[in-house]
Amino acid sequence: MLKLIDNPYLHEEIATLVVFIVYIALRISIAKVVKRFARLNEVLEHRTNLIIKYINLLLGILALISITIIWGVKKDQILLFISSVFAVVGVASFAQWSILSNITAGIIIFFSYPFKIGDRIKILDKDVPVEGEIDDIKAFYIVLKTSDGEMITYPNNLLMQKGISVIYKTIEEKEFFD
Repeated sequence: MLKLIDNPYLHEEIATLVVFIVYIALRISIAKVVKRFARLNEVLEHRTNLIIKYINLLLGILALISITIIWGVKKDQILLFISSVFAVVGVASFAQWSILSNITAGIIIFFSYPFKIGDRIKILDKDVPVEGEIDDIKAFYIVLKTSDGEMITYPNNLLMQKGISVIYKTIEEKEFFD
C-alpha cells in the first residue's frame, strides 16, 4: 500500500479545519437569523450589530476550546490556565459584576423586545419613579428623555428588575369644524 501523505497530525489538522468551517458557517447563519429577527421587529442596526458581536465572541471561545481539545492539550494544563485566568478576572471584576448583568439584560431586552425607541415608559420604582421617552437603548443602559427635557440613563439590569409600564399616547377626539 502506498502512503501518499505521511503526516502524524493529519487527523488533528482535518478536525481543526472542520471546526473552522463550522465556526464560519455558524457565524454567517446566526448573523442572518439575528438580522432577520431585527428587521421583523424594527430594531436599530447598532443594537443588532452589538448582539451579533456577543454571539461571535461566544462562538470564538467555543471554537478555541474545541481546537484545544482536538490537539490534545492536557486537561491539567487547561484547568490550571483557566483557573488562573478566572482568579485574576474574578478578583478584578468582583466590583464590576454589574457589567455582566447589564450586558445580559441588554441581550434579553433585545430578544424579548417589550418596548422600542420612541415609546414612553414609566419605571415603577417606589423610591424614585422615572417616566420618559426612550431615546436610545444601549448595551449597558437605556437613555430616557423626560418631559422636562432631562436625559436619564437607566441601567439595563435595574430595568429588568423593576416593573415597567408602556404609556400609549391617547388620541383626543375633537369635534370637526368645517
